Amino acid sequence: MLRRYRLGDAEAFALLYQRHRLGLFRFLCSLCGDPTLAEEVFQDTWMSLIRSQSLQREAVLFKTWLYQIARNRLIDHWRKTGRQQGRHEAFDEQLHDRPCSETNPEQQLSLSRDQERLQAALADLPPEQREVFLLRAHGDLELHEIAELTRTPAETVKSRLRYALQKLRRLLADPAAEELSA
Repeated sequence: MLRRYRLGDAEAFALLYQRHRLGLFRFLCSLCGDPTLAEEVFQDTWMSLIRSQSLQREAVLFKTWLYQIARNRLIDHWRKTGRQQGRHEAFDEQLHDRPCSETNPEQQLSLSRDQERLQAALADLPPEQREVFLLRAHGDLELHEIAELTRTPAETVKSRLRYALQKLRRLLADPAAEELSA
């Protein structure tokens, strides 16, 4: 697809953008916790891709390559501003699926509470585990792609994901079920 775009097929770029925009933006927003910064890095990522003359090695690696560009742009921003990747308490509500208009207020409140619990649980993960989880969940990247992107051994990525999932399960356990078992 990128090759087609480089050869002048504007529709190929539109397809790439459509296919990857939502997951990439969700990843950035979840990782940095700042929707404004995520939007800036998101735009910079696509501009870098457009300006770049390179072609990724294989079509299946495009997604990994795109997320690597985005991750590098965010790290560059943090270095430039002196900010470290720490815990992030805010996530953009726009990232979450809106309840459909047919849901009643009680269902909407329940969805809102679930989203808050998920956000808090994600913020409670160590940064390395959160990044691996978000790349898998939002980027839909395979473990070997995450390993390549983060320059981390595959077994370490696998462990980080496993620990992240275990901690999320524990943190998101149904509070009503916990109260009944106590």
